[in-house]
Formats: sequence, structure tokens, C-alpha cells
Amino acid sequence: MSVNARRPHEFTGRHMLLIILSFFGVIVGVNLTLATLATTSWTGLIVENTYVASQQFNRKAEEGRAQAALGWTGKLTIAWGEVRYSLSDAAGKPLELHGVRVLFRHPAYEAEDKAVSLALASGQEFAAQHTPRDGVWIVEVDADAGLTEPYRDVRRIMVSQGALL
Repeated sequence: MSVNARRPHEFTGRHMLLIILSFFGVIVGVNLTLATLATTSWTGLIVENTYVASQQFNRKAEEGRAQAALGWTGKLTIAWGEVRYSLSDAAGKPLELHGVRVLFRHPAYEAEDKAVSLALASGQEFAAQHTPRDGVWIVEVDADAGLTEPYRDVRRIMVSQGALL
């Protein structure tokens, strides 16, 4: 006859130590994950200095009204791995541009931001090879139309499968 040498399952100090280490391990792991995500995503910072930005607000608003009074219309196209931009006056006549710079800003991740300089492609249309990732983007176009300040066109766009929706 054999006697079962195993003792009944007891809860020992070793078990309690493992439970406490597991509990705090999960807490530390979650905190490290959240801290990593917080430092690698958007900072929430829109302007470097809010006081300076507030002092410039009225001047920029006046520039925006003067630009809107021109009645110009920008045409932005994103398709087939290419970004194209052209500008036409109130009558629909294409305007001569001297340069176009486009900044793609991701609303949530600054690391995704990308500035693209467009080159004259055909007629008065500027183009460059660039395919933004699918999703929502804030596009800031600065077009040099010979004015004292570049013509500024800011849009919130949606890109799906490499094309502007």
C-alpha cells in the first residue's frame, strides 16, 4: 500500500508573495504603457507662446479677411501618389504662382506631420510626389502669388486609399 505523500494544497507565504508581485507588476506595466503613449503622441500644444499668439490674432484675422475678399479659389488634388494644387481668381482664371508649399498636419500625432514643396508641373498647376496615410489631415497650403504674404489655404481633409475624398 502506498501512502499519498502529498500534503493538501496550502496557501503559503510564497503564494501571497506571487500574488502581490503580480498585482504590482500589472500596475507598473499599465503605467509604463500609458506614459509611453503619452510621450509619443500629440502634446496638445497648438502654439508655443499663447501671449504672442493672442497679440497676433487681430492682424492674422485682418489678413484672412483681405484674402477672402480676393475671391480666389484653390484646387487641391491628391491621387495616384501625387499632390497637386492650383489657384484661380474670382472669374475662374488660373493665377500665376511662384511657389507652393503644403504642410500635412495630423490632428493627433505631430510625428506624422510632413511638409512638401510642390514644383511647377503643367500650366499654373504645381505638383509633388507624396501619399499621405489614410485618415483625417489638416492641410496648410502657402502659395506665393506675388502678394506681400503667401496666399494661405487651410483645409481639413479625409484621405482614403491614397486619394482625397
